[in-house]
Amino acid sequence: MLRQRVLSSLVLVPIVFAAIWFGDPWFTALVCVVALLGAIEFHSLVGRDRWQPLTVVGAIWSVLFVLNVHSENSQTTAMLLTSAVVVSLLCSLLVRPRGERVFVSWSWTLAGILYLGWLLSYWVLLMKGYHRDWVYLAIFSTFAVDTSAYFVGRALGKHKLAPRISPNKTWEGAVGGVLGGMAAVVVLALILGLDIGYAKLVFIGFMVGLFAQLGDLAESKLKRSTGVKESGNLIPGHGGILDRVDSVVFTGVVVYYCLAWFVV
Repeated sequence: MLRQRVLSSLVLVPIVFAAIWFGDPWFTALVCVVALLGAIEFHSLVGRDRWQPLTVVGAIWSVLFVLNVHSENSQTTAMLLTSAVVVSLLCSLLVRPRGERVFVSWSWTLAGILYLGWLLSYWVLLMKGYHRDWVYLAIFSTFAVDTSAYFVGRALGKHKLAPRISPNKTWEGAVGGVLGGMAAVVVLALILGLDIGYAKLVFIGFMVGLFAQLGDLAESKLKRSTGVKESGNLIPGHGGILDRVDSVVFTGVVVYYCLAWFVV
């Protein structure tokens, strides 16, 4: 499993690095692909329990939320998109067969759009509003959190963190993940020449370390509720798209607002 994880990372990391380096439209295209595949996986997960979400509609709306960042007045169009999503999904339920769990179908479809489309759009906002170096810092510090938590947990883990949600995670691994995130943010900032003060960098690292693992646990809770271990098998050693980006979904939002408070 570890060998597969490493090999998959050797393929995916250069793609992510190149997309960030060349910027838009390549980076936005990458986020759109992740949102699209993630939305399909999300709806496939909840569909296992006969919730029958509107998979195609949910995937399309997720991509539109990501693309909305590039509109001239993104705040206004975001409100329009949100209203259109709610209304269109409710109207589509009118033609669904009798006996279907239409409320659950509607709510889970809407949840998938917000989870994958709305939250991942913050990565495009981060690229658009700040230098690409901050995107590098955010994404690779998130990877550092996952890696640190994994190896510290394997080496020192004794106390279970959330056994009913993710049995392999430990408190020792969680602390290692937070410390790894803090160290990664400081080191990456020094390498990239991002000088906003050590205290602010340490705070950003702490928030990345915390929310990366909360995102992981949230996705694990979702999988447990649907009775599956992995969200898919698209990425060898990692599982599905959701298994790989569960941490990233939260940390893009966190870093964006930290910079909004600290830098601008």
